[in-house]
Amino acid sequence: MGVRKQARDEEFQGFVVGRWPRLMRTAFLLTGEQHAAEDLVQTTLEQVYVAWRRVGSADEPDAYVRRMMINAHARRHRRRLKEFLAPRDDSGIGREVPDSADPIARADDRGTLIAALSGLPPRQREAVVLRYWEDLSESQAAEAMGCSVGAVKSNAAKGIAKLRAVPGLANTMAQGGRIR
Repeated sequence: MGVRKQARDEEFQGFVVGRWPRLMRTAFLLTGEQHAAEDLVQTTLEQVYVAWRRVGSADEPDAYVRRMMINAHARRHRRRLKEFLAPRDDSGIGREVPDSADPIARADDRGTLIAALSGLPPRQREAVVLRYWEDLSESQAAEAMGCSVGAVKSNAAKGIAKLRAVPGLANTMAQGGRIR
């Protein structure tokens, strides 16, 4: 029994190490704050560890974990916790370091983009993050959000329209960036 538990723990550890940057990026985009993102990822990974047999044997464990994260975020939002997407000026705290392949990292004014994202309602923000930063298909995003494909299309379209209307983003987009 000890050998199986050790093998399961090693498999879980390998999963976490391989997925940590992407999980943190998604959580940061959902919550907008480094500490809240870390809390969301930790909470999600606690649930994943408990259910690792199911998660590890799933056809798409990444999708399973992403859905768990979206659900955990939604539970927090339902409790009416305030979210702040604008980074605070905590000079001694380390900041989220964007992945070089991350489209947000290539934006000229990342702060403007994050601030604009904070203005979106939670479901629109989730749809935009999952569709355009996580690069999920509409059906994958619908599965992760627990809604229909039509709801994803509607929320993503409304969110993108609001982002396009932000003057600071219009300048960034004119300089070669892109929001679909």
